[in-house]
Amino acid sequence: MSNALRIACGEFGRVALLDMDRSLVRHAHPHCHVLLKVQGADTRFSVGDEVVSLSDDTAVLVNAWQPHAYVHDPARPRTVILALYVEPTWLRSFRPNWGASGGPGFFDRPMGIVSPRVRSLTDRLAMTMVHEPDARDQQEELLSDLMIAVIERFTAWRTVSMSYRDLARGGIDWRIRRAADLIRSDPGASVDVNGLAREVGLSRAHFFRLFDKCYGMSPRVYLNVARMEQAVEYAVAGNDTFASISDRLGFSVPAHFTRFFRDHAGSSPSEFRSVARLSASEL
Repeated sequence: MSNALRIACGEFGRVALLDMDRSLVRHAHPHCHVLLKVQGADTRFSVGDEVVSLSDDTAVLVNAWQPHAYVHDPARPRTVILALYVEPTWLRSFRPNWGASGGPGFFDRPMGIVSPRVRSLTDRLAMTMVHEPDARDQQEELLSDLMIAVIERFTAWRTVSMSYRDLARGGIDWRIRRAADLIRSDPGASVDVNGLAREVGLSRAHFFRLFDKCYGMSPRVYLNVARMEQAVEYAVAGNDTFASISDRLGFSVPAHFTRFFRDHAGSSPSEFRSVARLSASEL
């Protein structure tokens, strides 16, 4: 069974060290998302319409809001993956135009060959998370160095445009933007996608076509992104029971919420909360 070995959260977003032996469903994140192999078998991800390899020599690069999935081969051993979910606002503090990591095109390809520096920083960050889970300042410093090395390696960082997000939003139909705002405002109340189409005055078929054209994903995937990010926030920062969180996010029974969380994060919500709070409990 897949599980989370360590999770660090902060203004930077979150970093997870995941021990994976099962696939994850197609999903997305509102983050700049980088996946790096730490140990175990080589493996694969689907990113957009491509299937790419994650190995000692390659990184998987996923733009914010880009649909992707983990594709595990049951015949292969487990893989330990360092998964970075980095906030564009945090990256903007390094260089203003790195805020473009919140939109499409920041990474122009979904896979790249890692440099020796990226490899070294990956290993050092993973090692520190395992052996010094309370060393949060050191972990953030290593993450900063790693993300700078990743961006310098895999993006046209000197010339990247700050207008990616504006360009993406500029082409979004106002009805679809309203639907997206409604989803994010209360993911638990927005589970009826057909009702959402009626709310914004579109037929179901037209709503689904237009939503995919504007956001590159179905409204259901977008809804699941919003639900998952809210679930992570509740799991890490709150003390509500998971039954209460399940009900708040619109799941009929807690078991469905647990399965949803595991299919998206690779661990159960209780394990995620326990591991994410490990460093705080040791301070």
